[in-house]
Amino acid sequence: MRYLAEKPDLTGDGMEIGPPHSALGGPCRRCWVYPRLEDDIHCRHCREILYRGRGLSTSSRHTLLVWGYVSECPRELFRERARTNKHRALDVFVPDENHFLIALDRYELKPWIQELVVYYGHDLRGLLQMFPTMGGGGNMDMGDILARAVHHEANFPMDRMRVRYYSSPQQLVRPHLREREGLLTFELSEFLNLLEMTEMVRTLLRPDEQKELYELRTIRDVKEQQFYWGRFLGRLEQRTRDMLTSWGIRQWPPNRIELIFELFDHVSFIQER
Repeated sequence: MRYLAEKPDLTGDGMEIGPPHSALGGPCRRCWVYPRLEDDIHCRHCREILYRGRGLSTSSRHTLLVWGYVSECPRELFRERARTNKHRALDVFVPDENHFLIALDRYELKPWIQELVVYYGHDLRGLLQMFPTMGGGGNMDMGDILARAVHHEANFPMDRMRVRYYSSPQQLVRPHLREREGLLTFELSEFLNLLEMTEMVRTLLRPDEQKELYELRTIRDVKEQQFYWGRFLGRLEQRTRDMLTSWGIRQWPPNRIELIFELFDHVSFIQER
């Protein structure tokens, strides 16, 4: 992202397209577009990116990417956070006035969305697609995943702000499976509410209670479900029991509970005063 910010027009630097792939040679083994260097299997762009990326493998496993297709790029939010030294983004790339790619620490998702709402409210419309990073290998890489995100952005009118949350990058290949289960597309306020509920579950339920709640979602028999739910609620503290009862969590479809536990990766404990 930093390399693209410095050199946004890679195709305009005079480099020719690499030769076709063959047993004796071919283009860069990373981008499969530009010619290889004489002493390397990568082109000069990819070699520079790989060099800069050394040591980032650990942090990338805790990073969430957000590809935004919006009515107005929230540049002011990016600039303001940079001025106050409180920029929640690890990095930002803004290719044009309607798109941005932002890398966040996964625990900064909820604060970042809250700031987006504070700064832009209902004026911002479009689609935010959120997904974790992935390592190299296999038949796909992050370039393929980002291309999928760009492809999917045309599926919605720009009449409101929507969120598409993918718990793994491979889900961008077949998003209809996740959409069918009701785990993919949300309005921004609905998704923020889900993050807040997840934060409460993670804070108020002990690890063993969280595990039991997760397992309860698989019970199909009505009488058995009633028995185990009653036993589960009876062991909880009063405030936790009241919280779950007010949410009507017992009537939730199993997929809704599944989503709450997927979002555990993006919320931390609430510090009680």
